[in-house]
Order: sequence, then structure tokens, then C-alpha cells
Amino acid sequence: MITHIVMWKFMEEADGRPKAENMARVRTRLEALRPLVPQILAMEMHPDIGSDREPYDMVLITCFANKEDLKAYQNHPAHKEVSRFVSSVRSARAVVDFQTDL
Repeated sequence: MITHIVMWKFMEEADGRPKAENMARVRTRLEALRPLVPQILAMEMHPDIGSDREPYDMVLITCFANKEDLKAYQNHPAHKEVSRFVSSVRSARAVVDFQTDL
């Protein structure tokens, strides 16, 4: 199994909207991918709870059967559209992908 983790820092304001609203818009768009991308085995998103001095604002955790399914997700037109939107409202991004034998 491949776990794909993405963390974002959002701009205080972007696209004429405040950070909290843009975070909600990102969440809605990501949730809409589940029925469109059959390779997604699991998906969850969480905002930061504020326990660190320099946190990222949100984390996305998705699971895939293998690397090919992760690539299919990344190349899916709906994912690319969401990715473009996220890029317009975030200030930083960090990613880690790892494999487990679950």
C-alpha cells in the first residue's frame, strides 16, 4: 500500500477570500475526487490543531494499492484541476509518499 501525505500552508487571503474559507473550499473539492478516482482506497483531511509554533494548516492523507494507482490519481484530470486551485490559495506545500506492507 502507498500512503500519500500532503500538507499545505494557506495564504491569509487569496482569490478574494480568507484562509478559513479557502481551506473549506479545498476540502470540498478534494472530497469530490473520491467518487471520480477509483484508485483512492482511503482519504482523510484534517486542519492543524495549533500545537506547534510553525504549523502547516491542513494535511491530506490518501492511500493507494500501488505506485501505479498513485500516478493514476495524480494524472487524473479532476485531480489536476483541484491541484491548480490549491496552488492558487496556498503559500507552501510539503509531500511524503511511503510504502507499507498492510
